[in-house]
Amino acid sequence: MQNSILSYICIFFFLSLTYDKCVSNSIKKLLTDALNKNQYLRRLEVQQVKDMVECMYERTYQQGEYVIKQGEPGNHLFVLADGKLDVYQHNKLLTSIAVWTTFGELAILYNCTRTASVKGEVFPLCFILSLSVDVHGLFLMNMLYNWLTETITNFPCTAVKVKNENETFALKCIKKRHIVDNRQEEHIYSERRILLETNSPFIVKMYCTFKDNKYVYMLLEACLGGEIWSLLRDRGSFDEYTAKFCVGCVTEAFDYLHNNSIIYRDLKPENLMLDTDGYVKLVDFGFAKKLKCGQKTWTFCGTPEYVAPEIILSKGHGLSVDFWSLGILIFELLTGSPPFTGSDQMIIYTLILKGIEKMDFPKKITKRPGDLIRKLCRQNPSERLGNLKNGITDIKKHRWFTGFSWSGMKSRSLISPLKREVRHTYITWTELFYRIVSRLHI
Repeated sequence: MQNSILSYICIFFFLSLTYDKCVSNSIKKLLTDALNKNQYLRRLEVQQVKDMVECMYERTYQQGEYVIKQGEPGNHLFVLADGKLDVYQHNKLLTSIAVWTTFGELAILYNCTRTASVKGEVFPLCFILSLSVDVHGLFLMNMLYNWLTETITNFPCTAVKVKNENETFALKCIKKRHIVDNRQEEHIYSERRILLETNSPFIVKMYCTFKDNKYVYMLLEACLGGEIWSLLRDRGSFDEYTAKFCVGCVTEAFDYLHNNSIIYRDLKPENLMLDTDGYVKLVDFGFAKKLKCGQKTWTFCGTPEYVAPEIILSKGHGLSVDFWSLGILIFELLTGSPPFTGSDQMIIYTLILKGIEKMDFPKKITKRPGDLIRKLCRQNPSERLGNLKNGITDIKKHRWFTGFSWSGMKSRSLISPLKREVRHTYITWTELFYRIVSRLHI
């Protein structure tokens, strides 16, 4: 799979200088061998390495001249062809570079400044490749497939495990044919765009996306605690505190999304996953959309039981549809079933249009959560709690949440009632790797 995916990564090489003379075939062979010995380049296809060699130019440095200076941007990759180079860090000699060794790739890979200086000692001759930003994807894909080697079964998404490490990711694989047949191209691009932009502990993190000739892949944070839907099915319903904790996590996710003018539109237990600490994260952003201030959208989308009246009536809808679905979620978590059900979609839509205000709630729903549900599920979007003057703060200050520690939830010091032992360890990648891999584009 690696070779097929790599062939789809766009690589652009830019020459800083023109050739003064043709590079001989014997030199090209030595350059090819030097590139293939590098741990980040050795898995590239033959043609890709050949293209890199063709784009390299030579330069002779003077004795004492810097080839690389510590702290400068990393825009070039080098191969030492002759002479001697020494590596210094803070003016301290670290090592020397052997002839026909590739160097300078790490600053490119990690998108950082040079961590050491390289200085000519005996009139070094180097072959140089100037790289555009897009070559980062080439390095990253090679590194990614070198790490992610083990597939774990019995996981909602395909789970992949880092080689020789107890670190796991979710790999979402979507058939291109399915996307085209269902005219979902814009939804996929929107999901990718939004997830790469978001950074919230209550929303699944996307690290990168890539593709081959059959699939689109999304490398995601692995939420190894499982689905809320599965737990709800097994338990029948949640007690009030457990439901309150889940709703609290979703409310925080909506707070983040709405502050960034993003409408979610697909809330349901199936799209709520648990991490190893038992905290809920929103997943599946296929229906999410970024709106302009005051903008409405008319796309008919969502799960029938969770669809707001204005979507059914094609009146145009905004962020308030998420508050409607939050009310439906509270009802389902407390009872095990959404309030509007039927044998077909038209029956469900008819019930939704009749409204929830006069509906008799089951005894499992006590007075306070019942009041919150009715206020969230007002037929008029402008009257819904969360869509009033104080925004989502009105939800957090509702009586049902009296005594609930919102600060504890945001700091993750609040103990989750859904925390359980998981088989694999969830990886929290360093921000360094997040910065690297988030640069990989479809």
